[in-house]
Amino acid sequence: MYKYETHLHTKHGSACATISGKGQALEYKHAGYTGIIITEHFFRGNTCIPKDLPWEERINLFCRGYEEAKYYGDKIGLQVFFGWEETYDGQDFLVYGLDKEWLLNHPEVEHWTIKEQFLEVSKYGGMVIHAHPFRDRPYIPKIRLFPKQVHGVEVYNAGNYNEENERAYMYAKQYNLPITAGGDSHHHDITCSGIGVEERFESIVDYIKCIKENKPKQLLYIN
Repeated sequence: MYKYETHLHTKHGSACATISGKGQALEYKHAGYTGIIITEHFFRGNTCIPKDLPWEERINLFCRGYEEAKYYGDKIGLQVFFGWEETYDGQDFLVYGLDKEWLLNHPEVEHWTIKEQFLEVSKYGGMVIHAHPFRDRPYIPKIRLFPKQVHGVEVYNAGNYNEENERAYMYAKQYNLPITAGGDSHHHDITCSGIGVEERFESIVDYIKCIKENKPKQLLYIN
């Protein structure tokens, strides 16, 4: 079985993270993973990228964690893919399938509504996952669900309480939405999660296809 972490952050793009791209690559390689997907907090969320810079510079800074992880991943035999996590008033969405070049050419992404995000990402062949939809924290004003504006649901998040993950699973099943899992790792003490699959991914497109077709062999939980 091939193990993939689908949700993690680095200190280069996420203000709440303390580990570098290199550090994440080394940690997950040591933990026996085949690949990881870097999903930094985007510009509405807990980003560490200054908002007053030109768009190109902001995107270059935003992608540093991914690029560093990819550089070291290539050296040690770990696949590294790109995504991001966007936030709308406390609700987080993981976006996959659009790359740095796409971001450079689409500054309007910063102003999308949740509906526009789903429609535009779909148009370009990507995928939107509602991350930890039932997380209940003081900084989250209220829990809101968008079953018609996501392609799937993160039903296990290593940073959630069990009850929050169980509710996410029931929600996905009620609406027949594909499911995935992620560690949401921010620090050196990685919270291993993700998915296990029978065939190795060649690109982020394979991950998108796997989830949309609801094909993960196994959701991975904390050891």
